[in-house]
Amino acid sequence: MRAVVLAAGKGKRLHSEEFELPKAMRKACGEPLLAHVLESLSFIDKDGIVIVVGYMKEAIMERFGEYTFAFQDRQLGTGHAAMCAKDALAGYDGPVLVCYGDMPLMTKETYMAAIEKHTLDKNDCTVITGIAEKPLAYGRIIRDEKGNFLKVVEDKDCTPEQKEITELNIGVYVFDSVKLFNILGELKNNNAQNEYYLTDAPAIMMEKGFKIGTFTIEDSTQMYGVNTPEDLEFCENLLKERNRK
Repeated sequence: MRAVVLAAGKGKRLHSEEFELPKAMRKACGEPLLAHVLESLSFIDKDGIVIVVGYMKEAIMERFGEYTFAFQDRQLGTGHAAMCAKDALAGYDGPVLVCYGDMPLMTKETYMAAIEKHTLDKNDCTVITGIAEKPLAYGRIIRDEKGNFLKVVEDKDCTPEQKEITELNIGVYVFDSVKLFNILGELKNNNAQNEYYLTDAPAIMMEKGFKIGTFTIEDSTQMYGVNTPEDLEFCENLLKERNRK
C-alpha cells in the first residue's frame, strides 16, 4: 500500500505566514496537523508514504525526515500536486491513498475501511464522501437517477441547485496508481480558480470505462480540514474530546 499526502499549502487564510510555518505544520494539541495525519496512516510503512511539499518545505522535511518527499514548486491545484508524486511512485502498481496534511480528524480506521472497500469492490477509484451537517465549501457529489456516481463539482463552480446537495467530496481518494498518473495529464484548469482539480480525475477515469465507487464515512466530523483559525480551534477541540474518551 502507498499513500500521497498533499502538504504544500501556504495557509494564507490561516495566517500561517505570521507564524513562519507552512500550513501543515500549524499545531493542534501540541503537534503539527501533519503529525496527526501521519499517525492515522501508521498502518502504511513510512517509506510507502510520499509527502508533497512546497511552501517552507524545509520545516516539514526536517520534522518528518524519515518519509519520502515530492516537490510542488508552484501552487497549481490539487491535481498538479498529486502529479508531483509521480516519480516518487515510479514502478509501483497498486492502490494509492491520496489525502491531505491539513485534515487531522480522519482516523486510521476510516482510511483502512476505505482501502478495504476499494479492494473488495475492485474499483479503479474510490471517492470518500461525507454527509454535511452544516454548509461547507466542499465539492458536491453528483449522482445519476439510480444513485451511481457521476462526478464531483467544486463549490465555486456549483449551480444553486447543486449547492443544496448534502453529500460532499472530502477530497480523499483511493486510486489505482498507474491509472491515476496516466490520466492526470488530461486535467483542465477551465474553472473559477484556474487550477487543476484532483476532483476531476474520477470523471475522466469513468469516461475511459474505469470502475468508480464511493465510500461514505459514518462520522462526518472527520471530513473537516483546517483553512482558518476557527477551523483550527474546532479541530483541536474535537481532538481533545477524542483523546478524553
